[in-house]
Amino acid sequence: MRYHRVRMAHVNPRLAALIFVPCLAARADVTLPAVLGDHMVIQRGLPVHIWGTAAEGEPITVEFHGQTRSTVADPVGQWNVYLPPAEAGGPFELTVKGSNTVQLHDVLVGDVWVASGQSNMEFSVSEVMNSEAEIAHADQPRIRLFHVKNKVGLYPLDDVAAEPWTPCTRESVRAFSAVAYFFGRHLEEKLGVPIGLIEASWGGTPAEAWTSQRALAADASLMPVYAEWARMNDGAAVHQRQRAKELDQWRRAVARAKAEGKEPPGFPWEPNMENSWMPSGLFNAMIAPLTRFPIRGAIWYQGESNASRERAPLYARLFGTMIQDWRHAWGQGDFPFLFVQLANFTARDASWPELREAQRQTLALANTGMAVTIDIGTPDDIHPKNKQDVGLRLALAARAIAHGETIEYSGPLFRQATPEGKTMRIWFDHTGAGLVAKGGSLVGFEIAGADGKFVSADAVIDGTAVVVSRDAVAAPAYVRYAWKDDPRCSLYNAEGLPASPFSSRE
Repeated sequence: MRYHRVRMAHVNPRLAALIFVPCLAARADVTLPAVLGDHMVIQRGLPVHIWGTAAEGEPITVEFHGQTRSTVADPVGQWNVYLPPAEAGGPFELTVKGSNTVQLHDVLVGDVWVASGQSNMEFSVSEVMNSEAEIAHADQPRIRLFHVKNKVGLYPLDDVAAEPWTPCTRESVRAFSAVAYFFGRHLEEKLGVPIGLIEASWGGTPAEAWTSQRALAADASLMPVYAEWARMNDGAAVHQRQRAKELDQWRRAVARAKAEGKEPPGFPWEPNMENSWMPSGLFNAMIAPLTRFPIRGAIWYQGESNASRERAPLYARLFGTMIQDWRHAWGQGDFPFLFVQLANFTARDASWPELREAQRQTLALANTGMAVTIDIGTPDDIHPKNKQDVGLRLALAARAIAHGETIEYSGPLFRQATPEGKTMRIWFDHTGAGLVAKGGSLVGFEIAGADGKFVSADAVIDGTAVVVSRDAVAAPAYVRYAWKDDPRCSLYNAEGLPASPFSSRE
């Protein structure tokens, strides 16, 4: 190729800058996305995917675990290679060579899980019950932590903003998701393989923010998502001024309370309408960039922000769409997706029973599992501190669904109800070694006739079924259980796992 001299004295400075762009690009270093770094865990049993950027046409070679693959950066400087799957183990070194060399140290091969959702997934180890005792035993070098920072994207981004991978230590675990940590700790102990935990969560956010535009727009029944977003933004400018005034009054009240030695008022929380509730905004910035990184599965704790009377009726459709959307984005088939059903809590002006029912219905999707937490919530605190049992119950589901272990991993789940004269017989899946009434008697069951008016019912265990009745309901048609925000309920299986709330009336 022939090059011509340019007399720079006669060249516009902006044009000169453009002339030098190819020269700069030619010297561009090989770079890797944030999720590929020292101390990371690579998913065992799947092709090892390594990708990044470099100068256009630059030859790239990747070496890992005795395998080498080469490629060339495409016209926009992107490249990727796949190496053969590896078995669990390590530590290993991973080397990427181009115009420069990038070497990753202390790389393990094991199982990688994405932990996402809102504040109960974000809830840190430092906040749980017995936190200091838990932290004191948190030096777990075969568990690795990767924390994605909160960010919103108008379109799917190429990379996440994140803290680098770190081994799990007493220091690094403090601010990490408690549910994810207890989940990973149990799996590492039982499976004996390294565990990588990727936390991508944001408190007070709805499921639609974690779902792609492609998936939302493909389903006309999900258009209310955009209607709600539009409603939230109507008059936003005036609302922001009102909000600023409210916060100023709150700060003054806090200062006054402190000066008087009184308990300061709680923070007047509300959704951040400008970003975190935007449909697809969190998927674009916090999930989409991760989908090139092979994983074992995902755990999810969310639903509180979708429990309003306007949003709850749509949740079953929305949540199922989100799960399928993530699976499509990762391109790994129906990977295990495990989620937490909302715990007991005294909600106001919300539809928590309906939201829990929507979560239960989502179990119709393949390779899904649900951790029932109706017995370990805190009635007056939306953030219960017992995250140990939440992580454990998710981990039991992972062992059964992701690893095929023959264990009981769920409490009783409603299968069907059949009228028998003046009674109804309720059949369950996951009865385990038998049904148990914790506390001595069954409570929490309601029964209704064809009019759909529910009244409390007497209930007794009969083998692997529960029989319910009420003298006032001569011809029962429907039954439900634990159908309150903060219900009294006592049905378990012998393995100690609680039954999920349900309603037989669709």
